[in-house]
Amino acid sequence: MKRLCDLILILIAIPFWIPLFILCGLCVWISLGRPIFFRQSRSGANGKPFTILKFRTMKDLRDESGQLLPDRERMSPFGKTLRALSLDEIPELLNVISGHMSLVGPRPLPTIYLERYNPNQRRRLECLPGITGWAQVNGRNLLTWEQRFKHDVWYVDNRSAWLDLKIIWMTIITVLKREGISAEGEATMTEFMGSGDPTQGPQSTPASPHCQDPIQKSEP
Repeated sequence: MKRLCDLILILIAIPFWIPLFILCGLCVWISLGRPIFFRQSRSGANGKPFTILKFRTMKDLRDESGQLLPDRERMSPFGKTLRALSLDEIPELLNVISGHMSLVGPRPLPTIYLERYNPNQRRRLECLPGITGWAQVNGRNLLTWEQRFKHDVWYVDNRSAWLDLKIIWMTIITVLKREGISAEGEATMTEFMGSGDPTQGPQSTPASPHCQDPIQKSEP
């Protein structure tokens, strides 16, 4: 039923998201060039990997040794606007159509995080990842990793059609208010480094210039 509802909502919204998809794609091409899409391997349901699609928001700027510069130095003004309005997420609708994602669920994180989860944190993988989720409407990127994972596991235990509709509505409000786009002083979310003790939450540490946040990491 959840899969069917996702497809029905996407079908109903075609007059809205298809023109935005084309317009944003053209703007990314003009402002940042090719490739238009950012691709990265993410963990889906039960940890199965898939390739997530997003619109690029960062420039390919590197230092003298060829390493990518920090996120805040590569983020373009146009990219900031895309992220503020969450328009960079539109291509993920193709991931939903292909069955790798749902409209609502825990955000899909890089596959390299799999070995860093403790047993409780891994429970976020018990359902399909989503374009938006309970953590995204309760703080978004202002949350610590511990808080995000607690929200994700809470969603897994309490998911329902009613809750999904509530989250979709709250997401619209959050986007319009531009809340929780990024933590103060950060262009993207810091890297999750894992938690050795299952009773403790994950730790947030500053991301290196070569390992960006789970939403916009290592763009080409």
